[in-house]
Amino acid sequence: MSPQIILASASPRRSELLKQIGVRHRVVAVDIDEAPLPYEAPDAYVGRVAAEKSEACRLVDRSGLPILAADTSVILDGRILGKPEDMQHAIEMLSRLSGRSHQVFSAVSLRGDRHWQALSVSEVRFRPISHQEIVGYWQTGEPCDKAGAYAIQGLASTFIESMSGSFSGVMGLPLFETAQLLAQQGITILP
Repeated sequence: MSPQIILASASPRRSELLKQIGVRHRVVAVDIDEAPLPYEAPDAYVGRVAAEKSEACRLVDRSGLPILAADTSVILDGRILGKPEDMQHAIEMLSRLSGRSHQVFSAVSLRGDRHWQALSVSEVRFRPISHQEIVGYWQTGEPCDKAGAYAIQGLASTFIESMSGSFSGVMGLPLFETAQLLAQQGITILP
């Protein structure tokens, strides 16, 4: 069957989540500068990056299919925690998250006959985690390319004391908001 949309992301998690809800898609990865602008608020940041990803994809993909992009950031004390640069950076981030609550902002951008956006905000609380656990977790390779240096769907799930909001949003693609945007474009999830 032919794809319904283009996914402007190389993230296997986002692709898996779309498959989970039955959305046929083709992946077209784009590379943009994801550095936050000076004084940029977290919600504005994820919204801007998601929109820039979908726009960059629109410029290279001429299929005419709607283009879906997303961006997810971990926010602690109002600051964006990006992907870890190295083990020391991951240790610093995970140590700061240990025993505390933080937010995960996940923005979705859909470009079809017009541009739509949505934002999901979730709250995640980590149990206290030891330095030894953090180092061991880093050595698994899982946190290397993840915002906040963790993957909720992986081994880091043992760090999660509680969560409110969107589990799929914390993974990288909030399915509730995504389904709403797709419906606005005339793409239904259920037959």
